[in-house]
Amino acid sequence: MIVGTAGHIDHGKTRLVRALTGIETDRLQEERTRGISIELGYAYVPVEAADGESPATTLGFVDVPGHERFVHTMVAGATGIDVALLVIAADDGVMPQTREHLAILQLLGVDRGAVALTKIDRVDAARLARVKIEIAALLAGTPLQDASVFACNSTAPDDAGINALRAHLHAWAAADAGARQATLRGELFRMPVDRVFSLAGHGTLVTGAVHGGTATVGEHLQLMPAATDVRVRSIHAQNQASDHAMAGQRCALNLAAIARDDIHRGDWIADPRALLATTRVDVRLRLSALAPPLRDWAPLHIHWGTMHQQAHVVLLEDRDHGNGQLVQLVFDTPVCAMCGDRFIARDSAATRTLGGGVVLDPDPPQRRRRSPARLAWLAALEQLATSADIGPLLQQAPAGIPLAALQRYCRRATEQIDLPAGAQRIVTRDDTVVILAAHWQVLREQVVTSLRGWHQRRPDEPGVDSGRLQRSTLPALATGLWNALLQNLLDGGSVQRVGAWWRLPGHDHAAPERERLLLERVLPQLHAGGFDPPWVRTLATDLGLTEDGVRGVMRRAAARGELFQVVPDLFYAPTRISELAAIVAQLSQATGTVDAAAFRDAIGLGRKRSIQILEFFNRVGYTRRVGDQHRPRGDLLWNPARD
Repeated sequence: MIVGTAGHIDHGKTRLVRALTGIETDRLQEERTRGISIELGYAYVPVEAADGESPATTLGFVDVPGHERFVHTMVAGATGIDVALLVIAADDGVMPQTREHLAILQLLGVDRGAVALTKIDRVDAARLARVKIEIAALLAGTPLQDASVFACNSTAPDDAGINALRAHLHAWAAADAGARQATLRGELFRMPVDRVFSLAGHGTLVTGAVHGGTATVGEHLQLMPAATDVRVRSIHAQNQASDHAMAGQRCALNLAAIARDDIHRGDWIADPRALLATTRVDVRLRLSALAPPLRDWAPLHIHWGTMHQQAHVVLLEDRDHGNGQLVQLVFDTPVCAMCGDRFIARDSAATRTLGGGVVLDPDPPQRRRRSPARLAWLAALEQLATSADIGPLLQQAPAGIPLAALQRYCRRATEQIDLPAGAQRIVTRDDTVVILAAHWQVLREQVVTSLRGWHQRRPDEPGVDSGRLQRSTLPALATGLWNALLQNLLDGGSVQRVGAWWRLPGHDHAAPERERLLLERVLPQLHAGGFDPPWVRTLATDLGLTEDGVRGVMRRAAARGELFQVVPDLFYAPTRISELAAIVAQLSQATGTVDAAAFRDAIGLGRKRSIQILEFFNRVGYTRRVGDQHRPRGDLLWNPARD
């Protein structure tokens, strides 16, 4: 369990921690000379579990600065603590930073704590009684209103108040041993960096309070937002060597293959699945009663984790409805956050805390951010942040949610996410999508309805290619999910595919008898031509027919899916196109792509014809061009038409 001190400058926070633990947390010479804390200081003491059977735990203390100039450091220390220790000197009483630190704790969601009334040796009983009344008034209506108050003299050798406070904190830590960590252990690992340094013989080390999950020695993680891979060489948890770092601990990670100068305070060390670098974050922002109303593009100083960045506000709601206001924070440089993270907002001069709130969407859109659908999505994310229920979120996702994004929203790995009844996983080429069965059925019906309308408008055509069908049906659907949807309909018999054409079962029309007889004469010549069939001009000459007549018949046959027109006046039999598609698939097995030169050598034709055939496959959706390469889409296998 981690205890964070909070309170006004010179109220005895550092001396109190030393009395409780015997450890000096002021580690800088400047701190000792000036008598104030500038950086975060840490102390650790062992605690036996309450049941006497669970493993012993460690109680960690984070001593934070009280000076107004170092509030950003105080926020970094308060992020990730379990219990607040509000320190108030009996001679001064409640002071400005006392109030600001208490407000910050509330905004960060810290709802457990105790009060240390220090320097009682400097006041009489009457003054002590008045300060206790001040404290009661200060805490009234806050989560700490029932917090115990311990009158302490940190300079006395065996002070009763210090002993009582120590016993109180140890009892909390003993009761928490294992329970809180087990709750957070299922999350993806994240640790904000509050300090980075190097040691001779060890390399680069970073320290921070672990927000969630567990990391082990040898594990590969990422430095975010730079997305740099790092490996954990060794771990110190709560000031002891350990083979793992877990939520609720202060840890130092020794990282391999990265330089100290590549890491900065405010960065994260995280599971690669946890975070996404972004410059826009949608949040619920709650202002204090004394803060001015928000205005569009107002600059704010934002703190979460150990990060401190300036952002501009984009209003998503016109006013505060009593529970804060939905806004989008736009940053100049990439940041990282997860749904449910708490943050603090200070004014443009970074001199006054204006409010704080909770992160909802760490990857929001830049357009249509105030639409009803978008606001409903944010409302569902608020429910997820408070209850871990993903049902409302899936209800607001008619096209489903990619599993990679769902892991970030839920802060958990796939195996730790409980899907609600009716949710299913659709595997695509690039990802797995989680979608409600009802939404999936709606998508299926939209495709069938679109095909039915196509047949009604164009009864003489055999169907429609995949690209045109998507543009007229579900243009915003991800390509991988669209192909999975078509494959699902195809497997279930709801649609048919003939070559590049999609159609409903039963939609078929035979060619007129005259055209059928002509095709019976043409097809053997196309087959005999192999990968280099005769052009329309040659066919017309051999058959003794007009060029326009042969061209018209073959174009109508191509429209029915009985032939394929690669370029004008050059038609291929379906079996030959199937063979060419198989060659493309075979050539791409090694690298995933095929180029014109390799394809030319495989089919024994010139470069021009090879490029024409590859462009035909791009056009009908079998492949897509990537630079000078052609990559089979793979979601839908080539389905040969009827011969």
